[in-house]
Amino acid sequence: MSGPLVLTARLPAALFGQMQGLRGAHYPPDRNHVPAHVTLFHALPPSAQAEVQRLVARLCAATRAPAAQLAGVADLGTGTAVAVRSPALEAVHADLAEALHGLLGLADQGRPRFHITIQNKVARPEARALQSALVGRFESQTFAFAGLDLHALQRLPQGGGSWQPLGAWSFRGR
Repeated sequence: MSGPLVLTARLPAALFGQMQGLRGAHYPPDRNHVPAHVTLFHALPPSAQAEVQRLVARLCAATRAPAAQLAGVADLGTGTAVAVRSPALEAVHADLAEALHGLLGLADQGRPRFHITIQNKVARPEARALQSALVGRFESQTFAFAGLDLHALQRLPQGGGSWQPLGAWSFRGR
């Protein structure tokens, strides 16, 4: 049985490659089971899969690729991320949140803080060292999100989880 649904924003190819490389270098290998991404919703109910797929397909068909900007290094406590600023993706999130009202758990309510996790579940000194090494590297780079992807979380016996892909939609609006 699959776990909750996870909806993510897909990075453009060049940025994806850069972030995936950082994940490969700094994420603990035994926990690095999903590709680089920006999460929109962490835990939608599996029973809503068909509704979410229809909603995301319509939204992506009508929406132009949301412009975004890397906004520096983010401290996750026991990890490191690259912060992402995107009013356009916030608007997409707000539209989806309104349509999915009643299906959202606490983790998915409220205003999101978009980021790309490149390290997690490490000792605090290791996280701080990486953050110091990356300061100034991710300021003001602009890009546009390529699309939205839906996954079912599959819990792994050793902890963490992997994703089963359930759909991928590209932004096509004008």
